[in-house]
Amino acid sequence: MTSSLRFAYNTNGLQSHRLDEALSLLSDSHYHGVALTLDHMHLDPIRATDADIGRVHRWIKDRGLAVSVETGARYTLDPRRKHRPSLIDSDPAALKRRVDYLKRSLEIATMLDAESLILFSGVNFDLLPEDDAWSILLTELEPVVREAMDRGIPLGLEPEPGHLVSTLADFDRCAREHPSLGLTLDVGHVPVTEPGRSIPQTMRDYREKLVAVHFEDSHGKVHEHLPFGEGSLDHKAMLEALKEIEFQGLVAIELSRHSHCAHELVPSSMKFLNEILATI
Repeated sequence: MTSSLRFAYNTNGLQSHRLDEALSLLSDSHYHGVALTLDHMHLDPIRATDADIGRVHRWIKDRGLAVSVETGARYTLDPRRKHRPSLIDSDPAALKRRVDYLKRSLEIATMLDAESLILFSGVNFDLLPEDDAWSILLTELEPVVREAMDRGIPLGLEPEPGHLVSTLADFDRCAREHPSLGLTLDVGHVPVTEPGRSIPQTMRDYREKLVAVHFEDSHGKVHEHLPFGEGSLDHKAMLEALKEIEFQGLVAIELSRHSHCAHELVPSSMKFLNEILATI
């Protein structure tokens, strides 16, 4: 049976490649799209000009790839502090920098004809009281959600281990306040933050909210991103669930610590997935 699933590869795992060459590697390996992490080595969201963005847009379209925009670069806003500032900060100026960055990312996503933008809450680095942290997060999300709605770009909020929004219940809390928010589900995060919860059933449960899926392998409760076959996740069951719910978004392979062997992992990962699909 022909699969309707579409696979992408996150450029945070292609940091040793020039972007145009990375895109060609994806196209040559028959990927359907690219999850483009805005970062200094590929498309710098702070310094990129309209001409830079237009050139990347042409590269992507010329290779027949769909694109989603990822905002998880580690040091885009602060060269000394990972993922700072977050959407939870005691400094109003720092909060504005993060919100402005997300708005800029939405502008770039519009120029790239991206089908979604992926974001996360960030960590409560300042150890604010929980109620205060949540109040700040929900408030700061509002202008980002409004901007995304105005631009017609679905937002996929990703629960991340260690972040304020780390569980699906946390996502639900955000979605109650901002109903247009969608979910980005990283399959390796579920065993870490939702012990005992079925990943395939989670996909079914959130079928109406699911904007994007991040795919990798991992070992149970350990937060790691491993190449396929090096962990214990049941990818066949997950792909079956995604086909069952007729998921239309991009399933993006995320191997941010494996750029040194991307030339091997890009084709081998697609081969792994296609071999599974052939049995479904």
